[in-house]
Amino acid sequence: MDNHNKEVEKKLAQLRADYKIIFGSDEGKRVLEDIGKRCHEWGTTFSKENSHETSFYEGQRSIHLFIKAMLKSK
Repeated sequence: MDNHNKEVEKKLAQLRADYKIIFGSDEGKRVLEDIGKRCHEWGTTFSKENSHETSFYEGQRSIHLFIKAMLKSK
C-alpha cells in the first residue's frame, strides 16, 4: 500500500472513530433516532405524484444510512 492510501485509511479510521464518539453518547443516540424519523428510515420514500420528491426523500434516507454504516464499520 502506498503512502497516499495509508493516509486515506488513517483519516477514514479517525472519521469512523469520531462518528462513534459523537453518536455513541446518549445525546448522539437521541439525535440519530430523530434523524431516522425525519429521514424515512423505516417509512416509504415513494411519492406517486412527484419523482423529484421521491429522489429528495431517498437522498435524506441515504445520509442516515451512511451514518449508521459508519457506526457499524471496524
